[in-house]
Amino acid sequence: MRRIMISASILLLMSPFLAQALQNEVQPSQRLDPKIQKIVSEISADRIADIEKKLESFETRNTVSDPTQPNRGIGAARQWIFDQFKSYSPRLEVSFDTHTIPKAARIYKDVELRNVVAILPGKMQAADRWIMITGHYDSVNLKVPPEMRRDPAKAAELPAPGVTDDGSGTACVMECARVMSQYEFDATLVFVAFAGEEQGLVGARAMAKRLKDKNQTIEAVLNNDIIGSEISGNGVIDNRRVLVFSEDPNDSPSRSIARFAKRIGERYFPELTVDLIFRYDRFGRGGDHTAFNQQGYPAVRVTTPNENFANQHTPTDTFANTSPTYTAKVVKMNAAVAAAMALAPRAPIVSRSAPAATATTGASVAQPVSGATQPTAAEIEEAPTARAQPTGPGLTRGSSGYDAVLRWDQPDPEPDLAGFVVVVRSTTAPDWEREIWAGNVKEFTLKNTSIDQLVFGVKAVDKEGHESPVSAYVLAPRAR
Repeated sequence: MRRIMISASILLLMSPFLAQALQNEVQPSQRLDPKIQKIVSEISADRIADIEKKLESFETRNTVSDPTQPNRGIGAARQWIFDQFKSYSPRLEVSFDTHTIPKAARIYKDVELRNVVAILPGKMQAADRWIMITGHYDSVNLKVPPEMRRDPAKAAELPAPGVTDDGSGTACVMECARVMSQYEFDATLVFVAFAGEEQGLVGARAMAKRLKDKNQTIEAVLNNDIIGSEISGNGVIDNRRVLVFSEDPNDSPSRSIARFAKRIGERYFPELTVDLIFRYDRFGRGGDHTAFNQQGYPAVRVTTPNENFANQHTPTDTFANTSPTYTAKVVKMNAAVAAAMALAPRAPIVSRSAPAATATTGASVAQPVSGATQPTAAEIEEAPTARAQPTGPGLTRGSSGYDAVLRWDQPDPEPDLAGFVVVVRSTTAPDWEREIWAGNVKEFTLKNTSIDQLVFGVKAVDKEGHESPVSAYVLAPRAR
């Protein structure tokens, strides 16, 4: 709290007019939607435990294990997940996302890979937006006896219970699907259990590419991988934190999703602290969200801060060595975040060129002003002049050269859209520090406010208080 107060003082000292502008300042919303509260309350640790025990019973879920066995291996596991999805609700559209994967370094033969997908269609015009909750159901045992190292078919059948990695993530996907399929949302919710993660994110890569080729809109991917361990291999116990990893740069769409996850997750389930890790994944390692990042989609990794490396990819990754109670906490956070996002308006668009703006007060300006000119390379290097210069998508210095003029767009606005909130922070702050109600407009001006010293963003809010993730004003890296 002290850090926030200091930052606020710096803002006021740096911009005298900001005091007047902040008369419109709003406190961060603490409103709790009863529907989201009910969803969170219905997540069951007992059901999560049952899912994890059943996944363990397949003995191995290696992607290249024999898929024809009725009660063992990858084939039996994926069919059981499919059938469970079907049983949750007739509104869930359940399918296999099937790909033929050729022989490769970690795949000893051509294999038919199946991701298991359950889609809960949204309503209204927001149905084209996908919000995904994901995890991988495959497992692997890397403790291969010397005599089997030349026989990959036998090695693929070694016991690989994979309860924490990543039966826990699969349980998250399935439990969220069970509970959330009983409700209606504006956006479409998609629940996916990936295969092939242990062979190099194979299933996620194939699906992400297929969706990109179809121009599918994905607002967020919440990928859950290793959310079952509350005891680290060094004995540290921590069941009150979860990590959310997000890719650079600092205001990437993925990082906006991570900040949203912290804000909403802790609001609806304060028993769990969401720690933001500004890194694409654990040091030198990866997960299925990366496959979506590489296709340009916002995606984050949700994981425990306490991994037990001795159990991972071994026969000891069992139900006895996991914590369904901890997993349930992480699942509650996932459900709250996905529900809040699926009920909110879509995020504003800030990535188009902004025209010049007239000198105004801190009040919003509803009408666009024409006359924008593109600066030359020489002008960019000079100090700002009095004329308007497009310094970034949707963000200018105004006609005076000393204001912050924010413009955004909201094509096909939702019928229940209430308006927009402008957010501000210092360049070194991890999260947004100020919120200013702008109204139902598409332009807002802060007089005598330097766009060089602060970061700005905007989010949409509906009449029930549901808020979108923030769209931040950022520049593309300067070409060398």
